[in-house]
Amino acid sequence: MTDILKRAGLVRSPRRRRHAVPPAQPFAAVNAPNDTWCIDFKGWFRTANGERCDPLTVTDAHSRYILALKIMPERSQPVRAAVDALFAEYGLPHAMRSDNGPPFASLGAGGLSTLSVHWLKLGIRLERIAPGHPQQNGRHERMHATLKAETTRPAAGNSTAQQARFDRFRDEFNHDRPHEALGQQMPAEHYKRSPRPMPDRVPEPWYDAEHAVRRVRPSGEIKWGGDRVFISQALAGEPVGIAETDSGDWLVHFASVDLGLIKRGTNKLNPFAAVRPA
Repeated sequence: MTDILKRAGLVRSPRRRRHAVPPAQPFAAVNAPNDTWCIDFKGWFRTANGERCDPLTVTDAHSRYILALKIMPERSQPVRAAVDALFAEYGLPHAMRSDNGPPFASLGAGGLSTLSVHWLKLGIRLERIAPGHPQQNGRHERMHATLKAETTRPAAGNSTAQQARFDRFRDEFNHDRPHEALGQQMPAEHYKRSPRPMPDRVPEPWYDAEHAVRRVRPSGEIKWGGDRVFISQALAGEPVGIAETDSGDWLVHFASVDLGLIKRGTNKLNPFAAVRPA
């Protein structure tokens, strides 16, 4: 269909964005509970009375345990509140795997959003699947297929009834349904709480003496070399570290994420995209 529309001159190809992309990094191995949590929104749908449902899903990659299955808006604040509640109940994972859409990621420097900035400050590594490659989050997507088939076809009469279906599915999936990959055992038999508790106070990133530290203004800019350099509005109020490279450019970091290079003589940030798996 796209080819037909293009030949008829009815659609335009989007302009390509050019990014300086850092080297790809493979996902870390998943050997134990809470090594990696997978997070996503299952595709939205409407209930019989026309209400829109956007189900947030969170699973533990090792045990397949469904940590959350909840209808909520695809916005940063509701998702942050819901995931913080999971951190308080289950502890912190070592990594969070997501796609590249909001509220988990952005097109800005390092692919960071306000939500992923919060996770970095908690010491959680970000894992982003490559665009158009849902198989890189295959365990989670397989659960989505079963969820869709068993709870949304047809959808419930309203969002309250639909949430009740999700709650029953989550309980059955975790406690009653054996999985071949788990030796025909249930996810609840393999999941246990993380030993890393949610802190009472979220710390700021620390940078060593080789870094100059600048705090990002509400506009997303920092003051550097007498100029204002735009970094990212997702980092407003946060400190970034800046270290000189061998070429004389300046590499900008936030926590463990490289944001981009301030090119020598231009005082403009050449942003990096999010790191992808190799």
